[in-house]
Amino acid sequence: MSILRIRVALVLMAIAALAAIRPAWAGGEPYYDSYGLTANSHALDLGGQPLGYPSGVLSAVIARDRILADRLAAQGSPLKVHAFLRGADMLGLLADGRLEAGLLGDMPTILSAARGDVWVVGLVKQSATAIVARDQSQVRNLAGKRIAYVEASSAHQTLLQGLSTAGLKESDVQLVAMQVNDMPEALRRGEIDAFAAWEPAPSVALASSSAHRIVFRGLSSDYFVIGKAFARRVPSAADELVAAYVRAIEWMRLSQKNIEKAAAWVKADALRFSGKPSELPLGQIVSIVRRELLNVPSAPTIIRKQKATPPLKGEFDFLRRLGKLPADGRWDTVAEALNNDFLVRVQTDPRRFETYRFDYRD
Repeated sequence: MSILRIRVALVLMAIAALAAIRPAWAGGEPYYDSYGLTANSHALDLGGQPLGYPSGVLSAVIARDRILADRLAAQGSPLKVHAFLRGADMLGLLADGRLEAGLLGDMPTILSAARGDVWVVGLVKQSATAIVARDQSQVRNLAGKRIAYVEASSAHQTLLQGLSTAGLKESDVQLVAMQVNDMPEALRRGEIDAFAAWEPAPSVALASSSAHRIVFRGLSSDYFVIGKAFARRVPSAADELVAAYVRAIEWMRLSQKNIEKAAAWVKADALRFSGKPSELPLGQIVSIVRRELLNVPSAPTIIRKQKATPPLKGEFDFLRRLGKLPADGRWDTVAEALNNDFLVRVQTDPRRFETYRFDYRD
């Protein structure tokens, strides 16, 4: 082969390599248009967030579930798991049937449920999101400062709560829309003064500089939701997906080795989606998954106590007061979304749904 041909071949190989690691959102907005999602397709399309833990870990396990794949294939509904930067990006897709299910933070869950689009099936995370600041120790000192956030996310709600406790409003700070995985480095470089985010961003930021401090923590939960139209159209496929969700949690609870394997999978998924390797060591991902999901005694069940405030009600009222909900959004619609028997049906028939048999592909 001539030297010229060798050089051409090397250039082509380099171009192919660059294309392979190109970020999923490069080349146009919205990035998820490239997924080719269509309403009421034969595929079961599930939205996940590989840049957030433990949510991304859970979707990584579900995506590799051979039992689910075989059962859905037998019904003519192949599983497709799609990566999203934030839960808010899934809302329109869940509303018009282009996504059948998703793993969402509490604010997107409330917005979707208030519109009557989804059933809120179970818990994915229960933890604290955080406002992380540089060279500050109190939220009130952030007045006039640049704060990065992801709009309509659970961390956005934490930001609103934190500002409220300090007597501040959104208009009292400079909000900077940013991808959550870019926040720790932007803070380190001084491009922003603070950010509101979920794990792993707070842990990455704290590890990168002693000047970074958590100035506010807000309680946050993620949820597994299923589109109501999908559940009506293919109830058996909806049940199989719920079974895979339960199975994934049970499998990770079995051993440290299983959680480490799941953590390695989500690191690979995040790299494929973002084009950047995760800065968080495997051990820290495992710790987050244990603390925020596996060590929550009720998970995946959402606990409803008779005399206590219903799940999501406090967040709903808070967002309502701030005008962050649609004018026609009603709590009754959210309460109805929480009132379903998907988990009960699956968990009370483990033999039929094989919730304790495990078969995952690497």
